Amino acid sequence: MKYTQLGRTGLKVSRLVLGTMNFGPQTDEADSHAIMDAALDAGINFFDTANVYGWGENKGRTEEIIGNWFAKSAAHRDKVVLATKVYGNMAADGDAWPNHDKLSALNIRRAVDASLKRLQTDHIDVYQFHHVDRRTPFEEIWQAIDVLVQQGKILYVGSSNFPGYKIAQANEIAARRGGTIGLVSEQCLYNLAERRAEMEVIPAAQEYGLGVIPWSPLHGGLLGGVIKKEVEGGRRASGRAADSLANTTIRAQIQAYEDLLDKHGVEPGEAALAWLLTRPGVTGPIVGPRTAEQLESAIRAAELELSEELLSGLDEIFPGPGPSPEAFAW
Repeated sequence: MKYTQLGRTGLKVSRLVLGTMNFGPQTDEADSHAIMDAALDAGINFFDTANVYGWGENKGRTEEIIGNWFAKSAAHRDKVVLATKVYGNMAADGDAWPNHDKLSALNIRRAVDASLKRLQTDHIDVYQFHHVDRRTPFEEIWQAIDVLVQQGKILYVGSSNFPGYKIAQANEIAARRGGTIGLVSEQCLYNLAERRAEMEVIPAAQEYGLGVIPWSPLHGGLLGGVIKKEVEGGRRASGRAADSLANTTIRAQIQAYEDLLDKHGVEPGEAALAWLLTRPGVTGPIVGPRTAEQLESAIRAAELELSEELLSGLDEIFPGPGPSPEAFAW
């Protein structure tokens, strides 16, 4: 496994990030623990979760599964760079009591303590804002974060789903306050089929020294060989992938993508991950395996070298938006 620095920090993280969103809803605790064991054995040291994972009445369940795995061995927690998130409403019935969600200083304090309890740890390495909070000023957010850093409950702070201007605003206010390192990572939707992050988000992250952590690297399965699976195994696409394939233009694009990779002898899902690892500013994509086999495929992708010919072909099929402001100015 290759490693890199997380943005401008001294923190070394693996080029693949283990996403845990499926732990609980789709993967039971025993299998989740086996996947985490295999990830650690493969050298993946960056694990990502969120307080809301588990969803519905089971919010927090994913953190509990990870916490139970940490409790099995002190070496687990010692080797893992742990990232979780705050923002969502944690009330089981969906009706949050005032101040039980978003990024007020009160909710941040409450949410950290609850996550630490579920995760059975004394600190979170990267605490991420899951969404922008348009009503809470960053002065208040950073004051709350400063207290938590001083208490040793968190070490670094990242963002998720932030537009470029919010990354800039957050870190400019952090700089003016002094003594606050500011955001060190941004977790954003980014893959071959969805490249809008290249216009503003990734340039802002690079300018301010944030590591970029793409989520949904296979775009809901669309880039994982869905047409091939449909033809060869009768396994029809579902969810977002099925909705996308109903569009004849998108289906033709995905067919061209799969044909290109078949020509080069590369598996579609592995190519999509390997492509992200070539992109400027990217720390590593989040892979969210439901099974051990899916994890093994992701690990192979981390070692895959894509030829210049193949990279050029992928750009032709999935052209990026181009640099900002040229992409929208002329």
